[in-house]
Amino acid sequence: MTPRAALAAYGLRLRRRRLLLRALRKRRELRAVSDRTAAIRPGDVLCLACVRNEAARLPWWLRHHRDLGVDHFLVVENASDDSTREMLETQPDVSLWTTAHSYKRARFGMDWLSWLATRHAHGHWCLTLDADELWLHPHHRTRDLHALAHELDRRGQRAMGALMLELYPRGPLGAEPYAPGTDPVAAIPWFDGGGYVSLRQPKLGNLWVQGGPRARRFFEAEPRRAPTLSKLPLVRWRRGHAYVTSTHQILPAALNRLLGDASAMHGTLLHTKFLPEIVPKSAEEKRRGEHFENSALYGRYYDAVAGAPVLWCERSSRFHGWEQLEGMGIMSRAGWN
Repeated sequence: MTPRAALAAYGLRLRRRRLLLRALRKRRELRAVSDRTAAIRPGDVLCLACVRNEAARLPWWLRHHRDLGVDHFLVVENASDDSTREMLETQPDVSLWTTAHSYKRARFGMDWLSWLATRHAHGHWCLTLDADELWLHPHHRTRDLHALAHELDRRGQRAMGALMLELYPRGPLGAEPYAPGTDPVAAIPWFDGGGYVSLRQPKLGNLWVQGGPRARRFFEAEPRRAPTLSKLPLVRWRRGHAYVTSTHQILPAALNRLLGDASAMHGTLLHTKFLPEIVPKSAEEKRRGEHFENSALYGRYYDAVAGAPVLWCERSSRFHGWEQLEGMGIMSRAGWN
């Protein structure tokens, strides 16, 4: 290793330690509502999430990931004013913490989740998701997350990346009805099958993918500012791991190389952000300012979403299943037949 490379590696180790120390301090902001972590057993697949006002999405989100094989959910509820907390605390496979502290000042919730992962997820395969993300992997209808974990362990693949596939309706945002507890894909089944651009970031080695309907519709003038769609949500967790920016980047940095590696399996995150509630929620999130750094840029974005635009275009594709996504190069089983 050259002196320059050694210095860069040392800098990343320091950064990781700082992130873990932040998480240790931020643990004081969490209050346990229903701690059922004593029920976690070796080999269980865990799922971590930070949620706010997601009572409409969570019934299907929980059902979907239970069906995929998640054994236990570790959830932080952040100052909801709907029935999110009450619904989650009754779920027997959910351990729930609550906080009224700033989501933004907790690195958009990652400090809280990093502490819970450090405390409870060591040695487990762990999904870290948002409430508007639905995980899919190859063969998911016949091979659950335990089967997937076994295959990843056999390959020595310690993490699995995914493209966040943004779903939207054919008509204006907010016009298509959605009944809580039902499959959101039925309400918003369209997505962009192409038009994505990617760049390998030199510092952390992560693949930076942009595109999709938000880039096309809201960030056409500033495409480099469009949301990042590449994530590394499934990880065989170890103490000392730390996400850097949401689940887009992780330390140790070697794990980031698995996203975009042709020999590695890749999944998909179906992003259900554009359910009908997005229109009234956009005005609220603009007011709160808890979900973005660039207030001017994202203020314009929230204004545009609140106007209920149409995201569908002639190049839109209707979602049919993981085999379709594999054929488009969005998902890869990498020889898992």
